[in-house]
Amino acid sequence: MGKIVVFGAGGRAGRKVVAEAAARGHTVTAVMRTPDTRLADRHVTVVAGDVTDAASVAAAATGHDAAITTAARLDVPAVDFYTAATRALVTGLTGAGVSRLVLAGIGPALEAAPGRRMLDDPAFPPDHRAFALGHVAQLDVLADAPLDWVVLAPPPVFLDEAAERTGRYRTGGTALLEPAPDSFSYADLAVALVDEADSPRHHGALVAVGP
Repeated sequence: MGKIVVFGAGGRAGRKVVAEAAARGHTVTAVMRTPDTRLADRHVTVVAGDVTDAASVAAAATGHDAAITTAARLDVPAVDFYTAATRALVTGLTGAGVSRLVLAGIGPALEAAPGRRMLDDPAFPPDHRAFALGHVAQLDVLADAPLDWVVLAPPPVFLDEAAERTGRYRTGGTALLEPAPDSFSYADLAVALVDEADSPRHHGALVAVGP
């Protein structure tokens, strides 16, 4: 089994990713700003780290086969956080010799119609647009990155933390999946993210994922 480093491991998505990777027998390094040792077990090492600092990223990632990030911050402007984090991930992972990076995106970055993203719709809530634009900004940073990266964007629906893992999901392109689902579980999002770290299927792209 391989070694996977997970950034943002303390969040709802991150915890599911850590659990999924560990259940497959991977050696997992769970990186979070404030370490929660309750996540630690024989497969999981919990460490403190800053995803916006390239040196911190490199220190956590050295010796791993792939990286997954579900990191998010709501206390700083989204564009500032996601661009800083993505730059640090690119620099830090490159320095650590880790080439595969799997990122969790968001549905509003996907196209609702050809050439028109969901977040560009005049009816899209203005208070959500800034956060969505932060995710879009990371794609600009990734465009020229010397990494094998993919951004998996779940649908803009309720993400269920309590729903059980089914192990089933589908992927698309840069458009919202049709028919539109009512919900998607964090557990199955984690399955998709770990699958892309285990056996990469998509490269250098924003990819819709959902039930």
